[in-house]
Amino acid sequence: MSAKSQTTGPSQLWLAELQTSLRLGGPLILTNLAQVSLLATNLIYMGRLGPDELAAGSLSASLYQAFMIFSMGLVSAVVPMLATTLGRRLRNVRESQQIIRHGFLTALLITLPAWIVLWNAEHILLMMGQDPIVAARSVTYMHTLQWALLPYLGYIVLRSFLAAMEKPGWTLAVAITAIGINAVLGWLLVFGNLGMPAMGLAGAGLATTLSSIFMFAGLSWVVLRDPRFRRYYLFNDAWQWSVKRLWKMWALGIPIAITFTLETLVFYAAVMMMGVLGQSDLAAHAIAMQICSVSYMIPLGFSQVATIRVGLAAGRVDPLGARRAGWISYILGVGFMGLAALIFWFAPLTLIGLFLDLDVAENQAVIQLAITFLALAALFQISDGAQAVAAGMLRGLHDTRIPMLLALLGYWVLGVPTGSLLAFQFNMGGTGIWIGLVTGLSVVAVLMTLRWMRASTRLGRKRPAQAA
Repeated sequence: MSAKSQTTGPSQLWLAELQTSLRLGGPLILTNLAQVSLLATNLIYMGRLGPDELAAGSLSASLYQAFMIFSMGLVSAVVPMLATTLGRRLRNVRESQQIIRHGFLTALLITLPAWIVLWNAEHILLMMGQDPIVAARSVTYMHTLQWALLPYLGYIVLRSFLAAMEKPGWTLAVAITAIGINAVLGWLLVFGNLGMPAMGLAGAGLATTLSSIFMFAGLSWVVLRDPRFRRYYLFNDAWQWSVKRLWKMWALGIPIAITFTLETLVFYAAVMMMGVLGQSDLAAHAIAMQICSVSYMIPLGFSQVATIRVGLAAGRVDPLGARRAGWISYILGVGFMGLAALIFWFAPLTLIGLFLDLDVAENQAVIQLAITFLALAALFQISDGAQAVAAGMLRGLHDTRIPMLLALLGYWVLGVPTGSLLAFQFNMGGTGIWIGLVTGLSVVAVLMTLRWMRASTRLGRKRPAQAA
């Protein structure tokens, strides 16, 4: 047993882990909420422009997010690698510098082809059967939004460093400031206030790009100026890299990226199917999914906590500590989503009213559909929280390949086919698509949790190393 464990009982250890997880998770969750608020603000502005603009903007946002999520998954390998390195407490400065450097390189390498694809978004949407008018309007947003990808990924790399250091406060400050910048710029550029040109959808994308540049610049300033981080010299020798180190990061990050993408593409496939059903279904789905995206940021935050805390414990060879850290995050994430489900079920109009005027007659069809979709979303909140945190726990152990296969099975072998069958063969429309989402998420949640239970049982049979 470690020296600390000899003088501290199990209940005190669990309580200490709970306190640490909440202290770390709070800023991470608020940061996630701040980041999703960037696109949420855009959707609110689009809703004020009208249902047609909201439908077009949601198509572009979904396509952009698909590329953004894959790229984020790839660079998020930085988190478990840093956590394990810092947990060892040996030569961590040089190794951390190498990890961050290759994280930046990964961001650059993945962004260049993504920009080419996103620039041709109209052709992609047409091939997917979307209305030509909606597809043409959607690229107005995409052609100013897509440039946000590279600075945002750079921000994610630096955010990962600060999170692994268990110092997420600066990240939160920068993200909150970015919300204000994005909201003000959007108000100016979308609607043409204070003499600015009324750019509509293009203005919303430009506002987010400028806000993302600020986010990367802000965290860069922090790690260069704060003495706690400056000693890592994260920007020194930026062009020195090795194929071996790059591949090590990609070997861990590619399964994470694919897992993220499999989940994201399920929701994107739902958007595409909703687009076939009509603009009312598509607009209602966009509202419901944006609300779900906000609630998802909380278990996502605890997923990040799990990766960090489990990774730190694994780095210092403390299997009982890793197990304890994982379960604390799991309980917190799932518990919150249970509360979110109650809000979705009992107060849908309050949430929908943030996006649409409830008293306008032309919005009523969209509102009624959104109420139905939120009721179904309430059913998968707990499953969504469970799968998110369980995946983070497994990433802390560098277990990414099997979770990728579990996601493939749940989302694409079961979830999407079920939704498509119910929507189009059984004429259930958007309701059928949402039942498919519930099915896929529930299966993945069960499988991910079972895998962690198996891994944590094996960890629990081991004895932690002597405290350093």
